[in-house]
Amino acid sequence: MSVRGQFITFEGTEGVGKSTQIANAAATLKELGVEYRLTREPGGTPMAESIRELLLAQRDESVSEVTELLLMFAARAQHLHTLILPALEAGQWVLCDRFTDATFAYQGGGRGVPNERIEMLESLVQGELRPDHVVLLDAPVETGMTRARCRGELDRFEQEAVPFFQRIRDTYLARAAADPERYSIVDAAAPLEEVSAQVSQLMCKFRSDLL
Repeated sequence: MSVRGQFITFEGTEGVGKSTQIANAAATLKELGVEYRLTREPGGTPMAESIRELLLAQRDESVSEVTELLLMFAARAQHLHTLILPALEAGQWVLCDRFTDATFAYQGGGRGVPNERIEMLESLVQGELRPDHVVLLDAPVETGMTRARCRGELDRFEQEAVPFFQRIRDTYLARAAADPERYSIVDAAAPLEEVSAQVSQLMCKFRSDLL
């Protein structure tokens, strides 16, 4: 019988380098001989990716925060059922670019959706499942937005104003402070080599803690 894999999520505001650091974490796990899956939210499966397109597309129509919230969890339910849970049960580690912390940060902190609504959907969709570790890549909002603008055209979320992202960052930091055993904060404004080294060290620690 295989041992359940570790579920590790990478969180942060725009432009903090999540994609780079997930790839770095994956390379570290490969060196350690750990089987893993890379995925993202919203998305990760064909159906969930279709929902992602709906969520990120720029549109003239106003999008209700409730619509946004329900679409996020609809994509998450499919993602869990199709990819995340089967991988974990097979003993693979799952490295996920955003998960429910992002919903508390973006829809809760950013949009003002009450936490109680998010918690209700979290329980419905996830049951008892929570990430084993959350790597929070943190940087000042202005730093992240400057990087995001350099990547090209901004999606519907990236076009929000600075106060929106400041509320998101504050929410992330508050959640990390409330559960320091599960959250690891990495200074994403540091030089890339330092950030990558710290993330690699975290992967090694998470592995050694299981031995």
